[in-house]
Amino acid sequence: MRDSFDREIDYMRISVTDRCNLRCRYCMPEEGIQTIPMPELLTYEEIARVCRIGVDLGIRKIRLTGGEPLVRADIPKLVAMIRRIPGIESVTMTTNGILLDKYLPELTDSGLDGVNISLDTLNRELFQKITRFDALPKVMDNIRAALDAGLKVKVNTVLLPRDFFEDCVVDWREMLSLAEKLPVDLRFIELMPIGEGKQYYHVTGEEVLSSLQRMFPGLQNDPAVHGSGPAVYYQIPGFAGSVGLILAMHGKFCHNCNRIRLSATGKIKPCLCYAETYDLQQALRSGGTDQEIREMMERAIFAKPAAHCFDTLKNVSEEHRMVSIGG
Repeated sequence: MRDSFDREIDYMRISVTDRCNLRCRYCMPEEGIQTIPMPELLTYEEIARVCRIGVDLGIRKIRLTGGEPLVRADIPKLVAMIRRIPGIESVTMTTNGILLDKYLPELTDSGLDGVNISLDTLNRELFQKITRFDALPKVMDNIRAALDAGLKVKVNTVLLPRDFFEDCVVDWREMLSLAEKLPVDLRFIELMPIGEGKQYYHVTGEEVLSSLQRMFPGLQNDPAVHGSGPAVYYQIPGFAGSVGLILAMHGKFCHNCNRIRLSATGKIKPCLCYAETYDLQQALRSGGTDQEIREMMERAIFAKPAAHCFDTLKNVSEEHRMVSIGG
């Protein structure tokens, strides 16, 4: 299906929970948030049904997110249910990586194609300051385990200002050693002004690219296809992996947007920065037909706006934190 701006929508990000086992400072307060009662979350059967109907509309790629998707029980079961749907080409997951080893064999057996692991620093002390948990060694071990298991691994690093903390410096350049040594896609992501993120200065992708060009004169554009997302990739001579930039704020890629989002409570969200949603849960639980649900999804897709408005904060109507929307 194409939206009203003739963009082909073939990718759906699905939040399975708003719970998380970390408390990243730019995402949520230290005490956490008031979580959604479990009965209000879509069941795996309901999620799979939406995916099956989505295939009829041209959805081919699914990404499971949270919160932290691995804190929801039996998540490999959902991966397998979705992967078995004819027409689904890939099922991937965004995770903080802490619980990955616990479920890795089941996830690969269920058909998971890849993982995006959120990691903002390779400094153990700084990791604890950012996430409020001392878990960096676990995450690093699980990145290697995922690679050994044959999964495509992307590492998502949020660009934080150097003075994010008063007593230490945050330096995105330290993350480069990861792509130098391991065959991962290291992606630097501009911090979006959602929830806790509104209060921080935003490091731009242009700043990062300029620094990379100075540091590595041999830097080249990477023509390989790395997935269905908006990252622009580069190759650095001698690196095992690639480096990507996601310019969510300062390099609008809305004209190529190919996604919709499904919240953990069954709301289709056409665009991240606007509050407008289309609630499928009532139809799913009150005997709604596949055709009725399909028509609601069609309306949501056709309602996608031309572009986000994060550059004009007064026009941003979304007030939920990212952990509640789906990362």
